[in-house]
Amino acid sequence: MPNSSSRMTSSERELYTQGRASFERGEVERALEALSPLLERRTGFADLHYMVGVLLDQQGETEEARVRLRDAIRLNPSYTEALLALASVYERDGDYERSRELTERAAQAAPAVPGALDATTRGKLANLQAVVGDACMEVGDYREAIVAYRKALDRCPDFHDIRLRLGVAFRSAGLAHQAETEFKRVLRGNPDLLGAQVQLGLTYYTLGRAPEAIGLWREVLRLDPSQRDALMYLRMVQRAEQQAEERAAQEKEADAERAG
Repeated sequence: MPNSSSRMTSSERELYTQGRASFERGEVERALEALSPLLERRTGFADLHYMVGVLLDQQGETEEARVRLRDAIRLNPSYTEALLALASVYERDGDYERSRELTERAAQAAPAVPGALDATTRGKLANLQAVVGDACMEVGDYREAIVAYRKALDRCPDFHDIRLRLGVAFRSAGLAHQAETEFKRVLRGNPDLLGAQVQLGLTYYTLGRAPEAIGLWREVLRLDPSQRDALMYLRMVQRAEQQAEERAAQEKEADAERAG
């Protein structure tokens, strides 16, 4: 069996290229067909463990996905994508403390470039880094977006608009509790930022805390009735609750008819 430090053969490189291309296109089964046998031979390649871990997670094989992602991090402790992917798994498992630890490690693993820069230059660089995060969000690469926004905030921690986008990226990546933390941090720095309250409400709803979400959106609309997102989310939740009540009433009526 070839060791991990030796160069890949031409057939292995072909499998790797095919597997990565399928991985990036979201072709789960095809990617696994190429990468799984390669991983058996090349156990020391962190990116193979990462890609297979993500693919297994998408197939619902959570336990094996955790193993692969842990191996990726063991081989490369600064592997930000693997750290965030494993954080997402723990988030869904309800292990929020471990998930938070991993996201913090990911932030530390991708620090901003050091240097004694003036405030104006730091601000320009932070905004440029945020643009990278925006581009990643547009193509659905939420983990890379998180890394980019973190780098921007390392330069300018008080840029609330970027932290707001970081919260949205966390929620989009399945890290709703981390999103909640970021939105609350924004509101501590700027309590009047209604957009952050709207996003916090949506995060509450994602976490199954509908009454808190409704309360936030109603407060936002009381302060500014023109907040369309708050109105849209509020109507969506109220419509869903009404439909649930109607279904319950129909089921109750059907039960009564059967009993009669």
